[in-house]
Amino acid sequence: MTRTNGGIIGVTNKTSFGKNKITNTTSTGNFTTQPGTTLLNVAVVGSGAGGGAGGTRGGGGGGAGAFQTSTCISVCGNRAYPVTIGAGGAGSNSDGQGSAGNNTVGFCLTSPGGGGGGGQGSGNNDGLNSPGGSGGGGGNTPGAGSGGSGGPFGNDGGDANSSPGYGGGGGGGAGAVGADSPGSAGGNGGAGTCFECTTYAGGGGGAHGLGASGGCGGSGGGGPGSKSPGPSPSVPKGVSGDAGTGGGGGGSNSTPGTPCQAGGNGGSGVVVTKELNKASGVWNLKTHFAAQTAGACSTSRWPKLIFSIDYLVVAGGGSGGSFRGGGGGAGGYRASGYGPSPLQGSALELSSGNYSITVGAGGAGVTGTTPADNPGLPKGNNGSNSVFSTITSTGGGSGGSQQNPFPSNQPGNAGGSGGGGAVTNCGGAGNTPPTSPAQGNPGGDGVSLSGYYQAGGGGGATAAGSDGSGSPGSGNGAGGPGGAGAPNTILGPDTTYAGGGGGGSEIPTGDSPGSGGAGGGGAAGSGAAGSGTDGTANTGGGGGGAQGAPTSSGTSGAGGSGIVVVRGPSAVTFSGSPCAATTLSTHPGGDKIAKFTASATLTIS
Repeated sequence: MTRTNGGIIGVTNKTSFGKNKITNTTSTGNFTTQPGTTLLNVAVVGSGAGGGAGGTRGGGGGGAGAFQTSTCISVCGNRAYPVTIGAGGAGSNSDGQGSAGNNTVGFCLTSPGGGGGGGQGSGNNDGLNSPGGSGGGGGNTPGAGSGGSGGPFGNDGGDANSSPGYGGGGGGGAGAVGADSPGSAGGNGGAGTCFECTTYAGGGGGAHGLGASGGCGGSGGGGPGSKSPGPSPSVPKGVSGDAGTGGGGGGSNSTPGTPCQAGGNGGSGVVVTKELNKASGVWNLKTHFAAQTAGACSTSRWPKLIFSIDYLVVAGGGSGGSFRGGGGGAGGYRASGYGPSPLQGSALELSSGNYSITVGAGGAGVTGTTPADNPGLPKGNNGSNSVFSTITSTGGGSGGSQQNPFPSNQPGNAGGSGGGGAVTNCGGAGNTPPTSPAQGNPGGDGVSLSGYYQAGGGGGATAAGSDGSGSPGSGNGAGGPGGAGAPNTILGPDTTYAGGGGGGSEIPTGDSPGSGGAGGGGAAGSGAAGSGTDGTANTGGGGGGAQGAPTSSGTSGAGGSGIVVVRGPSAVTFSGSPCAATTLSTHPGGDKIAKFTASATLTIS
């Protein structure tokens, strides 16, 4: 009788050679298995819902997205599997309920989004239900709203409390219900659930209406709720849920129609896969051969020499805005092996060959004309992306500009890190599009102090840009400093990259321009028509915002160009072309290093 196992008598076992690799897919597209993978575990997390806006009362936290898992799914190696990632629900800025989250779909699982947090007003104060995820927390007025009901893969939101301080309820999380407000604070968001040592799907915290603390976001990406504002320019906005976690957004107690005071947006969903290594019992000869060739589903190939390559990829920074402009956002920062541990991604496993390197340029500075209602007061320009292999870092967002009849120019742009807002507009979102770990942070918001405007700073790799600040009527105000960048030792010395640009300032007796963030961020201009400082070349720093006077305006600082650095073991050989863009070195410990300050081609051998 013909045998199918090479003549070996014994049990035939299902094997997989996935190296236990864990991948977080955070954007819609395809997840492709490794050539030897035949089994995987998966978690599919719907997106979180937006927090509610409670006006002078506390809005409820957004509910987390549904959390589902499946184990030992049979797959083919080197096969693309489609996934759909749900976008987070928007936070409310009009006393209403937050928007529900959206479905995430993959591997025959559909995980619905969470339910929005409750707002203020009849018909708006209850948290929304979720068909599969977690319910939103209740808002306030008239009376205390109830938390929304959770579905089979989530939990209920918490109830609001109208006495003594109008606290909103916490949004439900995948692992626990949202907390009811105790009255003296907003309710905490419900905790999320762990998958492969990372927690996902935490609920958003409820806001509070009378100066007490907002509720904490639930573990797993839930955003905290706001508290009522103190002296201007305090901005009572809810914090968004973390991207790629399905966390709910925090509730707010916003001024109606003010986008900078909205409830926090829900965090986008995610599909998490673990490609399994599994070989129990008897290995037959065919399985042994497949292991040697990493074959699966008729895609066998002979093994190649693979190197573990660390990287630093920083995009170009955004430029500042003209005329009391916001600071430019830092270019996106992505790195492995070196730098702050929360921002360390996985090293790349690469074979010998040629790899294209793209180093992003900084956004060009802009010059405004006056008066302030002239169309020639542009916002800045975004930086350009930097790319190495599968790693793309997004250019920094530009700073906004005070252009009164053209409000679309006033907010900061989104990017790797967001640009600062001008007038009273929001800073741009960071980590756009989302990556895990996050590639950047949002820009700060612009504020108004007795009719004088203080622009926000651009976001940096490790911190958000600061809002403009000061006290009404005092004549003292300041543009927001840029957010700090990230230190990294991949080249040997400890060098900081991706700091945000400083925001411009307008006060009656002088000015106090925002400083640039550590890591190459440029300071805002000083004086009646001072020009912003450029971001430092090859750091990805954002440019500083320009100052403006009634009859003149300076030029905003340009964003700093990006950089790409790769580092491998002593056994690897690097070369690069053109030579002018490439610097090769060997670390005292033996590692090989290649630094690129302009676009080029890397050869690994």
